[in-house]
Amino acid sequence: MKRCGLLSLLLISLSLPVCADAKIVYEVIDLNPVVDGYSAALSINEAGQIVGQALLCATLFDPTGGGNNVHLTGLGGNSSAEAINNRGQIVGWVLLESNGLRAMLFDPTGSGNNLDLGTLGGSEGRAFSINDKGQIVGLASTKNDSGGSHATLFDPTGGGNNIDLGTLGGKDSWARSINDKGQIVGYAHNTSFYYRATLFDPTGKGNNIDLGTLGGDRSDAFSINDTGQIVGGADGNSGQQHAALFDPTGGGKNIDLGTLGGQESAAYSINNKGQIVGYAYNSSGQRRATLFDPSGSGNNIDLNTLIDPDSRWTLVSAMAINDNGWIVGGGVNPNGELHAFLLVPEPASIALLGLGLLYFRKRKK
Repeated sequence: MKRCGLLSLLLISLSLPVCADAKIVYEVIDLNPVVDGYSAALSINEAGQIVGQALLCATLFDPTGGGNNVHLTGLGGNSSAEAINNRGQIVGWVLLESNGLRAMLFDPTGSGNNLDLGTLGGSEGRAFSINDKGQIVGLASTKNDSGGSHATLFDPTGGGNNIDLGTLGGKDSWARSINDKGQIVGYAHNTSFYYRATLFDPTGKGNNIDLGTLGGDRSDAFSINDTGQIVGGADGNSGQQHAALFDPTGGGKNIDLGTLGGQESAAYSINNKGQIVGYAYNSSGQRRATLFDPSGSGNNIDLNTLIDPDSRWTLVSAMAINDNGWIVGGGVNPNGELHAFLLVPEPASIALLGLGLLYFRKRKK
């Protein structure tokens, strides 16, 4: 009911007038307020359900910040919940003493009825993304672990009919994201042993597309939305990684999304409205959670400038954004602890978020 309450508040706020001079755009919610120790939120669905890791355990977070979090593997085991779809299905990985890292479809109740998704004949696997059709991607080691780890489309029944998505001619690859059309992105090694952002052939026939870079040697794709827009990070001519919006054809018309004045950045998530979040370094060398200008014009926004400074949070990295504009990630809370956070748009800021916050930024200046 608390989740529904938050969502209802957001929907009601859509009809409220916009205050263009408002300085506080987001409310910050600490998703792990009761227990000390590291936590990070990695994925959020449209209903506001959030998953990630707390105390080294895969966790379904209480989005109200009330601390009623569900540890999906129980305390004490090393695991992570990497993604949740709009059906509430959760995937990630678990470190098993007997079998190493294993890709998992988690029991969302925390009762432990988790499903091992298997491998490609080797000993290990990890799941990173699940779409609303229940298709799951990640990586798995190949037979006898001799062929490296390959991007994998997992059999969601756990029956072992996993599909090896191959590479770009090299040894390893990872599938990081799958959209509702079944398009899959991640990275793969090429014949020169460089990792490159890749759009994978979901049939496993190897017709994978190298998405290129920003002039350098390496790149990685982290997220694809339902319209086929792809974001990640890529090296430029200087060798520094910048957040990138990739040309999905592989034609090389990639957009450098820039930084906050520093040298490095990466885009971790793009929603169906084209809003992009990740991290960037500022001119003082500090890593900050960032909302990127998708045009590449450099009007990127440090999300720390859009929260109440009295909250005393430092938002370090934004990991995911849903279509309602809710953002999750990891940051330093007022007690100096690395905690998972949720940013909920303030009612007066909803329309501005729909405009990519550009109007707000101009008025703020």
